[in-house]
Amino acid sequence: MADTSQRERITQYIQDTYGTQAEYLWADSPGNAIFRHSASKKWYAALMCVLPEKLGLTGEEALDVMDIKCSTIMIGSLLSTKGFLPAYHMNKNHWISIVLDNSVSDDQIIPLLELSYDCVAPKRRKKSSQPVKA
Repeated sequence: MADTSQRERITQYIQDTYGTQAEYLWADSPGNAIFRHSASKKWYAALMCVLPEKLGLTGEEALDVMDIKCSTIMIGSLLSTKGFLPAYHMNKNHWISIVLDNSVSDDQIIPLLELSYDCVAPKRRKKSSQPVKA
């Protein structure tokens, strides 16, 4: 498994764990994909190949990044950690980008991916607090 890219490992984890397949929605960006929650149909992860300059970084070689959804508080603390950047192409208040160059370990990414998946799951309806009439 060490020979596979982090992007490939994370994609395989998503498919094995959540049973969702990558959806390639953009003809002009064939390497970019999203993953949807099977019940809500909302996105919980987006995998993209992005030029460093679009992320505020230097370099010429495109980077694999994954956007995931998480809380504003969590985003604030993660942004001070190497490998985490403001979300590319998503709402920066609710999404964060993770550079998939092994600067963030799979073991760090997986719990965040689980949170993102749970965040877009259908919400349970609360039972009515109205008394039942006899």
